[in-house]
Amino acid sequence: MASFTQRMIGAATLDVPTYEEVEHDTTATGQAAGVVGIVAVASAIGAIGAGGAEMAGGVVSAFVGWLIWSAVTLVIGTKVFDGTADMGEMLRTLGFAQAPGVLNVLGFIPVLGWIVRLAVGIWMLVCGVIAVRQALDFTTGKAIGTVLLGWLCYFVVAALIAGLFGGLGMFS
Repeated sequence: MASFTQRMIGAATLDVPTYEEVEHDTTATGQAAGVVGIVAVASAIGAIGAGGAEMAGGVVSAFVGWLIWSAVTLVIGTKVFDGTADMGEMLRTLGFAQAPGVLNVLGFIPVLGWIVRLAVGIWMLVCGVIAVRQALDFTTGKAIGTVLLGWLCYFVVAALIAGLFGGLGMFS
């Protein structure tokens, strides 16, 4: 079994066996949560000077977003695209798919910060497609469809929650 750091690197480098390992390791949910937390803190640090949100709110928002995104993706992947997974598998793979987000710590760099955040966002999206494909055990095409439909649903849910509760920072 790979270490936590090796798993983060494997997930960030799109290593399919890493996603398979965390999908099947029921003890890795805490590690996936650790990735989400580390990325949230790195993103908050990287947002300093760019009007970034306070750190505690950003971390809570990251965990809420991870839970919602995992649930929405699971429902779409299993009900619309006939994949097979459970919530734990989805949480673990999508948690580790956030690993490239540690580079958001560089977001504070003048002029280059937005480029770093954009590149990391695209990288995380690709990791998300791999995570979804491996968790739901289906094709890349179905994974892309799940992610696209899932993001649309996620943003609708996040907007509704933000509207109801005055914003939770889910769009940061």
